[in-house]
Amino acid sequence: MGETEANTIQFHQFKKGDDRAFSFFFKKYYDSIVGFCKQFIGDEDKAKSVAQEAFIKLWMNREKVQKASGIKAFLYRSAKTDCLNLLRHKEVVVKYKNVELQKKESQLNLEILNSLNFDKMSVSELERQIEKTIEELPEKCKEVFIKSRKENKKNKEISAELEISVKAVEAHITRALKILKTKLSNYLPAVLIEIILSGL
Repeated sequence: MGETEANTIQFHQFKKGDDRAFSFFFKKYYDSIVGFCKQFIGDEDKAKSVAQEAFIKLWMNREKVQKASGIKAFLYRSAKTDCLNLLRHKEVVVKYKNVELQKKESQLNLEILNSLNFDKMSVSELERQIEKTIEELPEKCKEVFIKSRKENKKNKEISAELEISVKAVEAHITRALKILKTKLSNYLPAVLIEIILSGL
């Protein structure tokens, strides 16, 4: 029996609530999720806690996972979210500059993409597509989006700089994200689009 066939059989059992099938996927992915978390939060105990929480969420939401490959995507997405929350809420977070946190977030996004072995397009091609889409945004929309996501400026700052209302700033950002989401939907599933856009 090949690995893909074994995964499919175990997946169907897992969806039915079979403990042994859950154990199969736990053993298959636990170490890699722990390693993934440890790379970014630097604490093995916390990394294990985050990984365990990811598996608990997986079990509680198993009806939402549509195919065997979705298990890995779910686990990495959950772990990524919790790792970032830990970084943001650490007492020493004041020592972290937003730019540093953004770098870590981008690294996490790349780890997730690489771990899922996409064959439709490589990570570098995906990055080029995102940059190309940003460049093609309407001029004012692009200017606002870059100041918000690339320069980490608050909406009020952008409003003052460009002499437009805060609501106009929010509208431009919303429009930019909508355009990006539409473009990326040609290449990636929605779950990964959300991960990528949250890191921009």
